[in-house]
Amino acid sequence: MPAKEIKLNNEVKVPATGVDVEAVVGAIVEAVEPAVEAPVAGSPAVTANKITPGRKMRGDPARRGSRSGSGPQNRGGSQGRGGPRGGRGDSRDRVKPEFDSKIIDIRRVTRVTSGGRRMNFSVAVVAGDHKGRVGVGLGKGGDTAGAVEKATREAKKHLIKVPLSAQMVIPHAVEGKYGSAIIKIFPARGSGVVAGSSARAVIELAGIKDVCAKFLSGSKNRLNNARAAIEALKNLSKMPRSALRPNKEQPEKI
Repeated sequence: MPAKEIKLNNEVKVPATGVDVEAVVGAIVEAVEPAVEAPVAGSPAVTANKITPGRKMRGDPARRGSRSGSGPQNRGGSQGRGGPRGGRGDSRDRVKPEFDSKIIDIRRVTRVTSGGRRMNFSVAVVAGDHKGRVGVGLGKGGDTAGAVEKATREAKKHLIKVPLSAQMVIPHAVEGKYGSAIIKIFPARGSGVVAGSSARAVIELAGIKDVCAKFLSGSKNRLNNARAAIEALKNLSKMPRSALRPNKEQPEKI
């Protein structure tokens, strides 16, 4: 039987007459132990069966969402690539715009040229702050977004101040006319806003309450109706109509 050799770091020869198991095992253990215990030059020492403790075990406060941590994982701080960024807990209160706007009419206008038809959009917008200021604007553009933006700017340029009482009620009845549109607006206590077409948008954005509006014409043009409502509100005075009337002299009783 030829001799067998087991080659590790140390060379061990097994006799040909028989195999001594204990000697072979002992030789293998002696050959392996130096390789495990001796660290490689230039590398950190390796510890066998070492358990790395978790964050809770080692008391690490720098975990995600902790307030005491000052690293990039802390919410509300700068997070590496993205820069300053707020977390879910940050209070981001959006600033409410001063004026609200409402679209009352959108028309598609077609212009015939030598190269074909070119389509534009005409948008009428009512803007107001619900505190007595309201205006109507008209904007035109190649797309609806641009036309709405132009109309909103135009409405803010032509705002009027409506004289209202502390209860946000108009002092007296009034009429207005623009083009062929004629409207009458009068206070109606306890009835809310009773109006239709574009006059309702003008009244609501102006913040007027307990009012009734009636169109005295058959015009269906929403832009003219809104401008007629604006003209009517311009004619309001701060004093009720009864106070403006001259008092009739009563005859003296004999």
